[in-house]
Parts: sequence; C-alpha cells; structure tokens
Amino acid sequence: MRVKGKITQWDDDKGFGFIQPMLKVTPKVERVFLHATALQNRGRRPQVGEVVTYSIAKDQQGRSQAQGVTFAGEKQLVKSVRATGSWPLKVVLLFFLLLAGACWFGELHYYVLAGYAGLSLLTFIVYASDKQKAKNGRWRTPEATLQLMALIGGWPGALLAQHWLRHKSKKRPFLFVFWLMVLLNLAALGYLGRMSGV
Repeated sequence: MRVKGKITQWDDDKGFGFIQPMLKVTPKVERVFLHATALQNRGRRPQVGEVVTYSIAKDQQGRSQAQGVTFAGEKQLVKSVRATGSWPLKVVLLFFLLLAGACWFGELHYYVLAGYAGLSLLTFIVYASDKQKAKNGRWRTPEATLQLMALIGGWPGALLAQHWLRHKSKKRPFLFVFWLMVLLNLAALGYLGRMSGV
C-alpha cells in the first residue's frame, strides 16, 4: 500500500532523514526512516517539507522505513533496480578472466589474482557495513578509507557494492575519485605485469 507523507528531517551529508505520514485516522503516527537508496529519483535531493509517496517496510530491528519513495507528481517506477546493475558484474567478470589468463600464461603470479579476489570481498563487506551504519545513523566509514581500498585492489568489490547495494553510486565527487583510483590501480597492475615479464 502506498502512503503519502511529508519529509520532516533530512541530512544530505549522511543521506538519510525521516517522513511523517499524512494520515488523519490516528492522532499520533510513527515517523518513518528515509534512506537515500529508497529514492526512485536519485538525481533529486529531498528537502524538508516536501510531500512524497512511499511503501512501508520493516528493518531488522522492526522499525518502519520507507521504500520506493517518489516525490509528489512523479510516477512510481516499476523496473527492477537489479536489472540496471548488470554491467558492473560483466566488467568485474571480464577483469578477473583477463587476470586469470595473465596468471595462466605466466605474466602474473597467482597471488595477484587471489589478492584482488580477497580485497574485493573485503571491500564489498565494508561497503555493506557502511550502508547499514548509514541506515542506523551510526558513525560512518571515512570515504578516504573506501577510496584507499579501491586503490590497493578492492575496486571490483566496490563497483559491485555501489550498484548492487546502491551505496555511494550517485555522489559525483566520490565517483570521480573512485574511477581515478581504478585507473591508478590498473596502471600499477600493468607495470607489475611488464616487470614480471622482463
């Protein structure tokens, strides 16, 4: 069931806030947690006082949180969020296939492949943890830490987390630095491959 409400609190830096349902049936209605990932229009930032419509779900602690949030006058999207996140998986799979091929032909050591896999898994877990912290309003993982993890080889996991978890996937300054870290990492990998082939 879709519910109409008004945004009563929003912290753009942390990416979350609260919605007060506009129901007149009961005098006291619980406010609903709103996270940036629940917005269907990611290009628009919420403002206090704006009217939105949404569905209500429960988090692991049983608290109400908004899902599929649309601003007043916008139509609800019915396409799957997962469907838009298929290209990162293809990029990551291609990268690991090329990396495995380089190891197979002796251009790189297998520990490089294992290192990328391990760092990617760790980075994905850190992104998931950071998203959960954002939902719960807890102390966040510094963006510099996420970028460093991408630089040292965890960028495939970061890329999957950005698109599958919808975390850090819309902040342009962050993404600019992220892709710079990816390019620097690939440049270092290419240099390592040349050195090992000498």
